[in-house]
Amino acid sequence: MKHDGQGRKPCRRCLLQDMDMGEEYRTLKRYLDSFDEEIRAEDAEYARRLQICRECSSLREGICMKCGCFVEARALRKQGNCPHEESRW
Repeated sequence: MKHDGQGRKPCRRCLLQDMDMGEEYRTLKRYLDSFDEEIRAEDAEYARRLQICRECSSLREGICMKCGCFVEARALRKQGNCPHEESRW
């Protein structure tokens, strides 16, 4: 299993925003911040979706193992949906 360079194992059930990812997360954050308001989910809905993803066994280091996306990006899209067989949001 990979370590984070400080002897700690990576968080398997965390979003990227919950981990110390340095430049990788900053790049994703810039991408998320560039989404037009028309396509963004409302803040409360985005937070609700992320909480569901945090509890999902398919989340691995910020990536959905059902589709391979960064869950923070998928959840931010107003028209986004959970790729799980039984969609959770």
